[in-house]
Amino acid sequence: MQKVAPPASVAPRPLWVVVLSAGLIIGIAMGIRQVMGLYLTPMTKELGIGREPFSTAMAVANLSWGVCAVFAGMVADRYGAGRVVVAGTLASMAGMYYMWAARSGFDLLVGGVLMGVGVSGTGLNALVGAAGRAAPPEKRTSAIAALGMASGIGGFVAFPYTHLLMDLYGWQTSLLLLLVTSAVVMPLAWPLAGKPADNSSLVDRQSLVGAFWEAFTHPSYMLLVTGFFVCGFHVAFYGVHLPAFVADKGLDGSVAVTALTLVGLANLVGTYIAGQSGRFIEKRRGLSLIYFGRCFIFLGLLFLPITPTTVIGLSILLGLFWLSTVPLTSSLVATFFGTRWMSMLFGVVFLSHQVGSFCGLWLAGYLYDATKSYDAMWWISIALGLFAAAVHWPIQERPVARLAASPA
Repeated sequence: MQKVAPPASVAPRPLWVVVLSAGLIIGIAMGIRQVMGLYLTPMTKELGIGREPFSTAMAVANLSWGVCAVFAGMVADRYGAGRVVVAGTLASMAGMYYMWAARSGFDLLVGGVLMGVGVSGTGLNALVGAAGRAAPPEKRTSAIAALGMASGIGGFVAFPYTHLLMDLYGWQTSLLLLLVTSAVVMPLAWPLAGKPADNSSLVDRQSLVGAFWEAFTHPSYMLLVTGFFVCGFHVAFYGVHLPAFVADKGLDGSVAVTALTLVGLANLVGTYIAGQSGRFIEKRRGLSLIYFGRCFIFLGLLFLPITPTTVIGLSILLGLFWLSTVPLTSSLVATFFGTRWMSMLFGVVFLSHQVGSFCGLWLAGYLYDATKSYDAMWWISIALGLFAAAVHWPIQERPVARLAASPA
């Protein structure tokens, strides 16, 4: 009886090809995701609803993104990221269509779920494993940092691009144009297609169940999962509600667009520094410093006069700490467990991030509708920043015994 050979793994592609393709996908997908806050004011006015339904829709989008990130990572680790990217792009396009056609808060909720599912297949969480496997250990943090920088470039381009579309064609038509823009992602998935090559050592060949068991019984990994909740809370709240916060203070809408655009630009610098810092200080210490630094920016928004200069200046500072957590956090996952299930295990950490996003978005809308102020949210953000700085400090930055015992 003739034996059927198992499907061959795709030949490893050069690191620069993987990083360039993944970076372009992440830049487009994350850029479009980040601009959704620009639609809060016009969409809620058009539909005659408060800010809480829109915030809830965006919160559910982030939560569905986080839940699906685990499964997207699982598929990408086992079968390759290409098919995950294509499926995610189609879901994102469907979500934007629902947002365009929305007539109620429920329609916004459906659109949010679809967009969350979509970005789980096109965001950093789905592609971090591809970059981690393509890069040698000494270049891994830098390669992942490049993907984080791509996300920042996406925001830097997407905010003025979307603002221009909204000015020229109105908010509804601009959503259709963003839908068309997102379709560019699909041909970029080709270099990431195919089953990943199995270059792991014998000790790194874990089952799916074994990988979950090892991760959820690892104290440092659980601290990492806990701390990343705070990152999601901060980023989602600031990115979505800053335009409304600025409008409440009587400033022109262009101030928020400029501020969030410069967040993306400053993020390039911050993420690059974070990617290089792993060679000089422990990643856990870098993460603690990032979360501690965010607290001073939120204090500034509470106590400094809210002017265009203040908002833009503090946003630039926050941009330095924006996605600089990602290369350090994801590299710690690889340090702990290797790269065999890296996308999936980072997806679990990312789920915590998205639960934080859900809480930040929903709570901001709820507290604003109740108090007509964001002051309580700034104080909560400060307290969580201090908590995250403390949680990351005791992390033990070393591989599990299974990897530590293996030959180099």
